[in-house]
Amino acid sequence: MKLSIIGVGAMGGAMLDGFLQSGKFQASDLSISNPHTERLAAYAEQGVKVDSDNRVAAAWGDIVFVVVKPWLVESVMEEIGDVLDSERQIVVVVAAGLKAEQLRSWVEYNGKCPSTFFALPNTAIAVGASMTFITRVCGTDASEELVKQAFDTAGDTLSVEVRQFGAGMALASCGIAYAMRYVRAATEGGVELGFKADVAKDIVLQTIKGAALLLQKSGANPEAEIDKVTTPGGFTIRGLNAMEKAGFTNAVIEGLKKSVEC
Repeated sequence: MKLSIIGVGAMGGAMLDGFLQSGKFQASDLSISNPHTERLAAYAEQGVKVDSDNRVAAAWGDIVFVVVKPWLVESVMEEIGDVLDSERQIVVVVAAGLKAEQLRSWVEYNGKCPSTFFALPNTAIAVGASMTFITRVCGTDASEELVKQAFDTAGDTLSVEVRQFGAGMALASCGIAYAMRYVRAATEGGVELGFKADVAKDIVLQTIKGAALLLQKSGANPEAEIDKVTTPGGFTIRGLNAMEKAGFTNAVIEGLKKSVEC
């Protein structure tokens, strides 16, 4: 499977790094294009096919990822539309806030529409740990499976309905920032409790990793794992109650809801 990535900014670069590090793709399986060629040199040295012309990359891949700002998607699709092969290629647009009918009208060329999907990975795709959502705009089950296989090499992938795309963005894409903010806050708390900042951060990261693995491997409800470490009158319940008094749970929920407001 050959992959083309149009746009090698923060997300496009993270996707490329994740695909390369997955071991499932060779550098020669990947083609990228970006107007700023200085970003391409390091990848060219690895053997990735690079070009400043989006049309070259678009014509090459079996799956063509368009990873640009939402307001640029229409112009990029106009630019590459006549070089896409609607019978062979799949188009995946990585951008939030667009409507399916918009995208369908932009990818159609001479009355034909390639298999087309929205996708929303998060930046953890760079280290093979993304939570990626995909939504079909047009296409077949077989083409959706190919898109899923590509993203599964660098994390977990979930097919969702269009109406769930915003919620997925809040939980997983914006969620990366929210998790980082917790790490920062807990690290600052650790410093106040007496640890050096880098030591506190390492403690917090290992604790989050452990909590995630406990839930993933057990399938338990988070509250069940909380109960295991919350003894009557103990330290943990005091801390939890203080956090709730300060609005912890409500702040998280309200932040997620705010993320999807238009």
